[in-house]
Amino acid sequence: MSLYEHVLIGRQDISSQQFEGMVETFGAVVTENGGKIEKVEHWGLKNLAYKIKKNRKAHFVLVNFDAPHAAIAEMERQMSLSTDVIRFFTLKVDELESGPSAMVKRSDRDDRRGPRRDRDDRPPRRSRDDDNRDSKDSKEEE
Repeated sequence: MSLYEHVLIGRQDISSQQFEGMVETFGAVVTENGGKIEKVEHWGLKNLAYKIKKNRKAHFVLVNFDAPHAAIAEMERQMSLSTDVIRFFTLKVDELESGPSAMVKRSDRDDRRGPRRDRDDRPPRRSRDDDNRDSKDSKEEE
């Protein structure tokens, strides 16, 4: 059997529970056809870089499979028929990552950094007019 990484992007209109149920349904298709699910990572609801099928946000999930090609082909066929699936991408890999993916590491890093400072916490910016006033004041003192 081959190793696959699969990213699934679902519509923003469905709830998180509905999306997780949809992922389990597609995972069941793979296991029924002789495959095995190694890892499932829910990345959550994220903004899209551009609109896809009139959606600005989408649910993301990463699934790692150890399955024959026929199982993956059947899962992709069923995904293409589903109206809740915006996009999907399956990639055959030599080995699967055992730890968390880069997306999960990034969100953990952002959580450790803490909240951003508000604009009110910053010192006031100087404008060009302030620089011109300072130079006029220094000329008048001479």
